[in-house]
Amino acid sequence: MTDDRRGRPRGRGPAKARSLPSGALVGIGLAAFVDEVVFHQLLHWHHFYDKASDDAGLVSDGLFHAFGWLAVVAGLFGYADLRRRNTFEPAAWWSGLCLGLGGFQLYDGTFQHKALGLHQIRYGVELAPYDWTWNVIAVVFLLIGAALLVRARRRARGGGRR
Repeated sequence: MTDDRRGRPRGRGPAKARSLPSGALVGIGLAAFVDEVVFHQLLHWHHFYDKASDDAGLVSDGLFHAFGWLAVVAGLFGYADLRRRNTFEPAAWWSGLCLGLGGFQLYDGTFQHKALGLHQIRYGVELAPYDWTWNVIAVVFLLIGAALLVRARRRARGGGRR
């Protein structure tokens, strides 16, 4: 491969390893964004923190929304840097996106909903179908991300199909 402006070979070195975390940040932010917009704003099923007043819930939603967008922006800066350096690995990046999205959703559904009790998916209904659906979708994204990661690592070792 040709050298970049600083004399480093393109497409090699530790910069290639940053595709996964860049995608993971975008995935975390995307999961937070969809949760916030769909369940908090459109359906009005819950706030990020439901143990206080509606005003406190709205403030917590705003902070949650800001966190999600900061994750997306940081991930996209990483993506832009990977593209600029010609070290972007698409399979690793998409793996990171799926792992970040699924990991955040599973963390939300188990730790925030159940362990901390910050909020439930919905109130006034039987929770089990909502909890199962939420967590199964998270696991599906984690499995897709894991499969893409295996594929990316095989390609990096030269053993994968191109």
